[in-house]
Amino acid sequence: MPLTHTDEADDYKKMKEIRAACLMLLMLLPSDILKAQTDSLPEHLPEIKYHLTARPWRPLAIPPDTYLDKIEGVCRFTARHQDARGAVIDPFLKREHQYATPYFAYAVGTLVESGRARDLLTNGIRAMDHATESFAGGKAAIPDRHGEFFIAPLVGATKLYARHVPAGTMEKWRVRMRKQVAEVIAGNTNNWETYPMKGEWMRAGLGLVSRDAAVSFIENAWTSRQRKRIADTRWNLYHDRSSDPDTLNVEAVGRGNLLALVNLGYDGPSSAAVREAVERGTKATLLLQDPSGQAPTNGRTDDHVWVDVGYQLAFEVMAERAFKRGDVRLAGQYRRAAMLAFKNIERWRRTDELWGGSYYITKNHFDPSLRLGYQAASQYSNYNGSLMYHLAEAYHARRATIREQPTPTEIGGYALTTDAEFASAVANAGGMQMQVNTRGDIKPGTGGDYWTALGAVRFGRVDWDTRLGPSDGIRKGDSGLGVSFAPTFLEDGKWVRLASVPDRYQGKFSVQFAHPLLVRCAIDYYPINNHTGPSFRNEFVITPDGILSSVTRTSGAESWGVTWPLLENDGAALDFVVSASGRIARTAYPNESDEQNFIALDSGAMMMSEASLRSTYGDLRPIRVTSSGTANRTFIYPRSSTDPAAERVRDGFQITAGGFSSVLGRIDGNLYVGRTSAGGVGSGVDLDGDDQMDVKFNSACGFVLQLRGGRVAAIEADRPVTVRIGRRTYRLSAHVPRILARE
Repeated sequence: MPLTHTDEADDYKKMKEIRAACLMLLMLLPSDILKAQTDSLPEHLPEIKYHLTARPWRPLAIPPDTYLDKIEGVCRFTARHQDARGAVIDPFLKREHQYATPYFAYAVGTLVESGRARDLLTNGIRAMDHATESFAGGKAAIPDRHGEFFIAPLVGATKLYARHVPAGTMEKWRVRMRKQVAEVIAGNTNNWETYPMKGEWMRAGLGLVSRDAAVSFIENAWTSRQRKRIADTRWNLYHDRSSDPDTLNVEAVGRGNLLALVNLGYDGPSSAAVREAVERGTKATLLLQDPSGQAPTNGRTDDHVWVDVGYQLAFEVMAERAFKRGDVRLAGQYRRAAMLAFKNIERWRRTDELWGGSYYITKNHFDPSLRLGYQAASQYSNYNGSLMYHLAEAYHARRATIREQPTPTEIGGYALTTDAEFASAVANAGGMQMQVNTRGDIKPGTGGDYWTALGAVRFGRVDWDTRLGPSDGIRKGDSGLGVSFAPTFLEDGKWVRLASVPDRYQGKFSVQFAHPLLVRCAIDYYPINNHTGPSFRNEFVITPDGILSSVTRTSGAESWGVTWPLLENDGAALDFVVSASGRIARTAYPNESDEQNFIALDSGAMMMSEASLRSTYGDLRPIRVTSSGTANRTFIYPRSSTDPAAERVRDGFQITAGGFSSVLGRIDGNLYVGRTSAGGVGSGVDLDGDDQMDVKFNSACGFVLQLRGGRVAAIEADRPVTVRIGRRTYRLSAHVPRILARE
């Protein structure tokens, strides 16, 4: 009896109001609307007002100098690939590529100005000499006509080298950098245009162009082209529109450059509009970041390591801005999010002799010559360049001492649907996160494969290796076959996975309940464009421990099942086991304690391994699971070393009228009780299962309890209430945690 019921009408009314409020949290545009449109903006971004986390939380406490350590590693690797002119030569292309040289110059300047790597000063000066000479020669002299990307790093680097080069050298560089912008840039109007918007304002600040010319350039770009990419979109996420669905990764580039423009003090006529859009958009991305610090997947250039550093940079900038405004909690969330992003990329840092200090371009450990998950522009020199440049910018942005706070992705309690162009959704309860795609890509990217797969593509949890989730699905360009967590059905004697047929199917995401410890959401899959086939509904119950997936066929008579995507190799083989008799598929990195478990809960479930597909993260093995019942149930269980074995979870798992129970915890209605936390919406909760209310409120509310040894250690409610715990009574204010362990 976890929830107490009274006959009082006002209690019932309050509970309905609370649930309605939960359902309003991030209920956005239906994802099946395919055409681009201008959405009306909600008045306010939804805020995660809760403070308490479901699992024990501790600061990362990463000092700023750690950023310099990683920058220096990339710089020392890059210096070995610099020619006599000062140009950075790509180790695979065997020529200078795009913007690798000016990015290297800026990163070296950061090290030297910080008192590090003085032996690299000559390398940095040579890079500046060569890059400014190329700049002065105009677009034809700039590698691959990437002049847009030269302006900001070169201008920024002049400040860094000012104390380290003769006045004559500095003046030579300044003269070269006075080249008119029209003679330098290629003129692309997607995210490329945001680079010279930032760069021209920086040039005006150094007197290299007039302020009026810079403002004119920026205002023309904003009002004519850039405003509609970000200001007129639902969550102010930047629309590059270079893939369909749109890219949630290049999104970080356009928004990040515009945020930099604002942070540099741009005060032209549109400055307020730009500021409002980029600050709001960056706040929204706190909800999209995964619990380990990764940027969301999907769209062009997804699953590239440097994108996470772009997220880090934006979070560092916003941490400082929030701190200056006096919003200490938000500043702490941004600082924590930046540290999560930085910590996360260590998984792809190389330590082998010839490549040590550099990073893999995409999120795997395969030989980079295979170009796995690459686009045409993805090369070793430019994207390691992007990483060190933006990491150096993040170092410069970080100034104030800001106390870390748990981020929204560590707290949970939301389900977010992006606008229709992105066609994605994220749901999170207690730091257990899922990302789903409601449309799949039907046009291959320049790398050959499709960028976006239909279905659930990412499962992640706090303090756990989200690569195992998996972190993305795939649809191959050569075969058209795809894999994600989604239904599969038998057609003409062949099994068809939904990720393989995005031209025939799409999904609609909905959310039924959202609380920091419990989220209920669903995807309805159905045929489109006059295609035929069965329809399905996949309901998810997300808790801090894992996700209960229940799939039913809502139309059709075909045999059907569910596909589990199991990561088995990311350049090195993982330890994976598929036990049909045990109804468990498990994968883990060798000698690591984290593992992902897919558990079939139906006793008669049948499992069949299918041919693996190589995704950006590595080889995904599709496991087809069929059941004789009307529902096909899976428990997705990311396990750490201190958690119960998957077999114990399977053996004790029970579906109940109000939800489910296992050794991990239980769900009853709108309440969750676990090992380290409990809460939901109600007027009381039974913590130990003896049908007695261990915690009782004077009226219904939303609440979170932190537990230690089965006892309440901290409590937070969403409204002013009085609560009785054992023999003691406490008065709580709305969203002000009370730490009982101190009392």
